[in-house]
Amino acid sequence: MYHVPTFAETDPLTLRELMSAHPLATLITLASTGLNANPMPLIWHDDGSEFGTLRGHCARANALWQDYSVEHGALAVFQGHTAYISPSWYATKSETHKVVPTYNYATVQAQGELVIHDDATWLLALLNDLTDSHEAKFNTPWSVNDAPADYISQMMRAIVGFEIKIKSLMGKWKVSQNQPARNQAGVSAGLQESGNHDMAAYVAAKLK
Repeated sequence: MYHVPTFAETDPLTLRELMSAHPLATLITLASTGLNANPMPLIWHDDGSEFGTLRGHCARANALWQDYSVEHGALAVFQGHTAYISPSWYATKSETHKVVPTYNYATVQAQGELVIHDDATWLLALLNDLTDSHEAKFNTPWSVNDAPADYISQMMRAIVGFEIKIKSLMGKWKVSQNQPARNQAGVSAGLQESGNHDMAAYVAAKLK
C-alpha cells in the first residue's frame, strides 16, 4: 500500500477496532494460476505475538487452502468507511478556486504467514468465536449449540479453517488531514449534511 506519513495510523487498538467493525476482509493469496482474492469474515485473536493472528474458514471446495504460495503468505485487506469529498465543502474554494475532488477512506492491511487448520476441534472453537462476536449485538443471540450437534459436524466437514500469523500491520486513514483546519471543518459539516456521519466522525477526530 502506498504509504503517506500524514495518513498513517499505527495505534494497534484503532487498527483492531476497524478490523472488528468491518470483519469482511479481502484475503489475497498467490496461487499457481496467479493472484487469488476471496471475501472472508475474519476475527482477530491474541496469541501473545506482537500483532496477533487473524482466523477464518473457507469452503473445502475452495482451492485457497491447497493452492497458495507459502513464501508469499497472505494479505488481508479490511475496508472501513469511505466518502466522496466535494471541493464545494472547502472554505478555500471561494478564495482561490484551486480545489479538486478526492476520496476519503480508512483501511487496514494485515500480512503474514497462512496456516491451514483441517482439524475439527480447532474449527469448532473458531466457529464459536466468530458466531459469538457477531451475535453479541442481538437481544437473543444465536449460538452454535442451538443447532443439532450432528448437523454442525456435517456442516463442518464442508469447510477448512485457517489463520494468518500477522507479520506486518498497516493502517491508512485518509480523512482530510492534509487540508487546513477550515477545510477540514467544511468537510466534516458537508459529510454530516449528506448523511455520512461515520466519515464525518473520522474527519472530526483528526481536526487540527
